[in-house]
Amino acid sequence: MTIHKLDGSLLAQMILSGAHHLSNNAQKIDALNVFPVPDGDTGTNMNLSMTSGVNEVKQTDSDNVSVVANAFAKGLLMGARGNSGVILSQIFRGFGRGMDNKETLEAEDFAQAFEAGVTTAYKAVMKPVEGTILTVAKDAAIQAVEIAKTETDIIALMEKILVEAKASLKRTPDLLPVLKEVGVVDSGGQGLVTIYEGFLAALKGEELPKETTIDVGMEDLVNAEHHKITQDFMDTSEIVYGYCTEFMVKFEDDKLKNHPYNEEEFRETLSTMGDSLLVVSDDEIVKVHVHSEQPGDCLTLGQRYGSLINMKIENMREQHSAIIGNRVKTDKPKEKAEYGIVTVTMGAGLKALFESLGVTVVIEGGQTMNPSTKDIAEAITKAHAKNVLVLPNNKNIQMAAEQAADIADKNVAVVSTRTIPQGISAMLVFDPDAELSANKEAMEAASKEVKTGQITYAVRDTQIDGITIEKNHFMGIEDGRIITSNENKQETVKSLLNELITEDDEILTILYGEDVTEEEVAEIETYVEEYFADVEIEVHNGEQPIYSYIFAVE
Repeated sequence: MTIHKLDGSLLAQMILSGAHHLSNNAQKIDALNVFPVPDGDTGTNMNLSMTSGVNEVKQTDSDNVSVVANAFAKGLLMGARGNSGVILSQIFRGFGRGMDNKETLEAEDFAQAFEAGVTTAYKAVMKPVEGTILTVAKDAAIQAVEIAKTETDIIALMEKILVEAKASLKRTPDLLPVLKEVGVVDSGGQGLVTIYEGFLAALKGEELPKETTIDVGMEDLVNAEHHKITQDFMDTSEIVYGYCTEFMVKFEDDKLKNHPYNEEEFRETLSTMGDSLLVVSDDEIVKVHVHSEQPGDCLTLGQRYGSLINMKIENMREQHSAIIGNRVKTDKPKEKAEYGIVTVTMGAGLKALFESLGVTVVIEGGQTMNPSTKDIAEAITKAHAKNVLVLPNNKNIQMAAEQAADIADKNVAVVSTRTIPQGISAMLVFDPDAELSANKEAMEAASKEVKTGQITYAVRDTQIDGITIEKNHFMGIEDGRIITSNENKQETVKSLLNELITEDDEILTILYGEDVTEEEVAEIETYVEEYFADVEIEVHNGEQPIYSYIFAVE
């Protein structure tokens, strides 16, 4: 059997098959990088994202590959959950763009669509890390383009793409040391391979087994994804470039004739003028955010391509000192307010706490339920304000939040809070009279000043960083690193606090969860008063699931 032309109907079948195969294997993919907490992870997020894309495809009865591919990309974009879901959405966003204006695809077109997907995904990630889903997608696309020079059968081409994707997946531990250390492959890459297996099965008209065999060592797993993301985390302790510069350029044909727009070249030139660079463009407009010492030079560069609109330049050095220490007004922003604030949390108590600090919209979600890009975009709209700040409070929600901000039709800034305590600290320095970028800067700085402790339970036996953990035992986590484990919850708490609190700390905030009694909280308060007499204690009933206690130490 051979196929020399791919139409929209067959592409839709491939997408459905890929999504179905991913769904059947989501839990196994989760297990590749799960921190041993009750956590929805890579497989779950990719599965939910794919489901959103499939739903959009099902609403399309076109036989045009471009229409089907772009419907799929649209659904993925809005339904993207977690970092893995966002990257997946970008891969297939570019995949769809690679099919623009085509009714059917030949093998060479098909290969070029894979290549376009890789290009788009790499541009979307600020610091691409090799040994991840990006590498698997890239290696498979390179192979596709090379094979398509002589191969016209799309089935044969997809077979070779899958072979290379699997080979690339096996190589991921050689590129990412933490994977090699514990003998696992990248979970996002495994998810992409699983989707490609579904693609091939649809092309061949075959049924796939309900579950595929994932060749990994399951002993002594370490949360590779956690360590990967930690490597990417940057702590900017001082302002090097003093002017926060934001502007948009509306493209003009007469200027583009003399200076054709190339996003990569534009981005590269701007990167020499400052840092904190963000460039997002479509066919009509490019939006720029950059911190620079010469903002005028950035504007002049943009004018080469069209007219400047929505310009904003702020002196961050001057504003930074003015806003540190300010406290938020407790009144919620009113309709059509200057500011709206969106945050993500779970638990009625935590929801009420954030609302008391001035948050406009609270999205119910977090560790086991990452909100989608669409969920966050809808919350931004619901905030109904000229400027909106988004606090993800979870590292795995960050990319979906940024994607929602990119598609918003208003001024939106994402504050990179990775925990609930960071979100609270950020809210305490929010200044309703400051500019959006100044608030973002101040809130991110404040979020880095708080230490986070968490108590939860293990879902399996494992060893992490020299600590032996047994299933259903409690774990003490300090800023994302497991440092203690015990079968007794209260003893785990005390052990964690002994590590978390130092002689320089002054305030301990206790947020206790739905499984904790008031007597247990009182016991912890007594312990802190006895062993850390100089530390002031604040207690809130967060009513959160998953985490018995969340601690903020300042």
